[in-house]
Amino acid sequence: MAEKTFTHEELAKFNGENGQPAYVAVSGTVYDVSGKDAWKGGKHHGNVAGRDLTDILYNKSPHGDKVLKGLPVVGKLV
Repeated sequence: MAEKTFTHEELAKFNGENGQPAYVAVSGTVYDVSGKDAWKGGKHHGNVAGRDLTDILYNKSPHGDKVLKGLPVVGKLV
């Protein structure tokens, strides 16, 4: 099966609201954060699902990319 690709516009639909899953992109990889309590409703400490959070994760987050470990990968951001 071919890997799913997302444009920024397509990714924005997966914002965790109205029954949608919550996806975030980091360094071109799209992760499903729906199962994380911290992302309930598609929001986490002012961040919103459906976006590329690469800059925030690497330059503003206190925990860095270790939080990505174990998250389901759903595709690539193109």
